[in-house]
Amino acid sequence: MSLPKHLAIIMDGNGRWAQQRHRPRTYGHIKGTRNAKKIIQSCARRGIQYLTLYAFSSENWLRPPTEVLLLMNLLRRYLAREVDNLMKENIRFHVIGDRRKLPPDVLKTVEQVELDTANNTGLNLIFAVSYGSRQEITSAVRQVAEEVARGTLQPHEITESAFHARLETALLPDPDFIIRTSGEYRLSNFLLWQAAYSEFYFSPVLWPDFTEQDLQKALDSYASRDRRFGALNKNESARL
Repeated sequence: MSLPKHLAIIMDGNGRWAQQRHRPRTYGHIKGTRNAKKIIQSCARRGIQYLTLYAFSSENWLRPPTEVLLLMNLLRRYLAREVDNLMKENIRFHVIGDRRKLPPDVLKTVEQVELDTANNTGLNLIFAVSYGSRQEITSAVRQVAEEVARGTLQPHEITESAFHARLETALLPDPDFIIRTSGEYRLSNFLLWQAAYSEFYFSPVLWPDFTEQDLQKALDSYASRDRRFGALNKNESARL
């Protein structure tokens, strides 16, 4: 079966999952974190090379402080607890997003886990934390403008590849496949530049309930698609 080289997931629905059970939203985030571990392990077993999880958006800082604090603590505890498993499973960890906004203890943990797993050669696991694609693009535009002003970059040198090299995801392949859970049909400021030719899959399942079977259903859908990137497939070309 054809697998995406780079799978990205918008893990949506934790709060609604908890509310449906008359529990606080924080309970949904805890369950969502546990489910993320299962999906990460499943992707590693399947041989997917890159997995990017939208863990905390730049807009999520606007949520109630108690919820933000819990999410940051969940991230820190998850990484501290799982680093041994990441090593055992040969998973390399990396974070994209505005690290300047992370609490010092969270940033320290993130950087330590990145360092510990830097030589692993299996699944590349990327957490998008304090991440917003518009902000990423704006930052890259600012960098290009500053280089042009200094004279280290000429206008005719501003190409797609040159711009891409200034994005946070410069060392990652563009996502082949993006899954969003919870029945929402939008990207929510996630990998806007990189998703130009991504395939999309929208699942009605809330993230804490998203199982390996749901993942397989999504991957089956991906495998059935004809990715042409604006060109014609072989059959269409033969008929010309």
